[in-house]
Amino acid sequence: MLQFNKWQVGTVIFLILLGAYFTVPNFFPKDPTSESGYAQVPGFADTRVTLGLDLQGGSYLLLEVDTDEVLVNRITSMQSDIRRLLRRGDEGRITFGAIHVDTENYSLTVPITNADDVDRAMRSLRPLARPLGGIGGLAGAGRDVRITQDGQNITIAMTDEAQTFYADDAVSSSIEVIRRRIDAMGTTEPQIQRQGPNRLVVQVPGNSDSEALQNVINAQGQLSFHMVDSAADPNAPTPPRRIKVPMGNMTSAPGTQLVLFATPDVTGDMVTDASASPNSDGGGFQVNFAFDTRGARRFSDVTRNNVGRQFAIVLDDEIISAPRIINPITGGSGRITGNFTPDDATQLAILIKAGALPAALTTIEQRTVGADLGADSVRAGTIALIIGFTAVIIFIVVTYGRFGIYADLALLANVLLIAGALSLLGATLTLPGIAGIVLTIGMAVDANVLIFERIREELEAGKKPVQAVEAGYRHAWSAIFDANLTTLIAALIMFQLGAGPVRGFAVTLGIGVLTSVFTAFVVTRIFTGNYVLSKRPKELKI
Repeated sequence: MLQFNKWQVGTVIFLILLGAYFTVPNFFPKDPTSESGYAQVPGFADTRVTLGLDLQGGSYLLLEVDTDEVLVNRITSMQSDIRRLLRRGDEGRITFGAIHVDTENYSLTVPITNADDVDRAMRSLRPLARPLGGIGGLAGAGRDVRITQDGQNITIAMTDEAQTFYADDAVSSSIEVIRRRIDAMGTTEPQIQRQGPNRLVVQVPGNSDSEALQNVINAQGQLSFHMVDSAADPNAPTPPRRIKVPMGNMTSAPGTQLVLFATPDVTGDMVTDASASPNSDGGGFQVNFAFDTRGARRFSDVTRNNVGRQFAIVLDDEIISAPRIINPITGGSGRITGNFTPDDATQLAILIKAGALPAALTTIEQRTVGADLGADSVRAGTIALIIGFTAVIIFIVVTYGRFGIYADLALLANVLLIAGALSLLGATLTLPGIAGIVLTIGMAVDANVLIFERIREELEAGKKPVQAVEAGYRHAWSAIFDANLTTLIAALIMFQLGAGPVRGFAVTLGIGVLTSVFTAFVVTRIFTGNYVLSKRPKELKI
């Protein structure tokens, strides 16, 4: 048990050196001119630990997703499906009255004009009760709606399962859209986590402008392209299938209204890319965009068939540009011009590229954490780590002599492995994370204490040094394994159920448990085994 061959020793040394390799870049300063924001260290991979919000400062937002709006829109949008299904009933057209929408109970009530058509209407509307999750559905998830009959009235109500499903989906989709928007701003390592059923916590370390961040995140981002009805009078009542939309602040005539055809010719989900650049016609900035195949075809058809007419680009119910079509645009791309500043153009490009939010967001809490506070936390955490580390090293050497030195060497290897693992994973280090590292240092020493005390007991029982050391490691293993396994389980539970700093603590604690067991039981055993097997001491002072 105490003997290690060259390959085993070489593997241990390699792992420790690998930890050092991934740790080294953390000691080099930031370089704002580089793409990653850090100076590239020659010969080393760009692996670093990212400091969390509490360590380097940044922006914090608590947002609420309007899931109620999602459910109302979903049940309301079923009206067109209901009309289509009843107008092409299985035995001919079924007449019905005005559909009543109950936004509180997420239901629709359809009055059937002829009592003899009720059964046919029930059969015709049955396809609305689709399995949740689309075609094939989700096992055990239930149905979209529940269809019931009361006399000549048919009620289509969203099921409880569907309400939960679509509300959860809206929150999950919002997280992805927010993440894409923040990433497009060039910000690294944003933390976006769910809090409760419909709230999100957004932490962006290093970002000191929470107001600008909020503007980018909260914008709905609904983009659409509409033809302008130049024959309609904006001051007269709106004609059927038309909408009045105001011109935005970045247009030449902000506040004035244009009458647009309500049905968009192209929608924002067909846009695949967007970027800001100086206006090619001179002066100001523009936003360039590109369509997918479907969008390119529609855009080409619209511009080819409407040369000379005005075409409005609408973002969140506001016209951001209304150019006149000069020539057909067939390349699958275009540009939006207006009175854009560089920041306006960049923000608009981010919104277009990231896509629309599935629901409106409300800011519940907004704050900026100063870098000075983070620096104080780093300084305090570093001092605590150094003091704790030094105290442990001195104590273990004083208590166990030569074996204490072996334990201290293993402790240094443990720190390198923890730092290397966190750097390789690109983990975000928070103040609780530093506490987790300090805790694992104590746990690593605790394992060595169990081993050394067990060796003392074996020596007192009359065993020779080699047999005592071997028995000490063998008998201490079960206690070390059980203690660290329970801690690892607790760390996994905290990571799964926790959020923010709790997960940061769980990550460092979990990694520390694995590395401390490895260094305490393997690294120290290499040193102690080599000593007792090569020197064959008659007595051990421990």
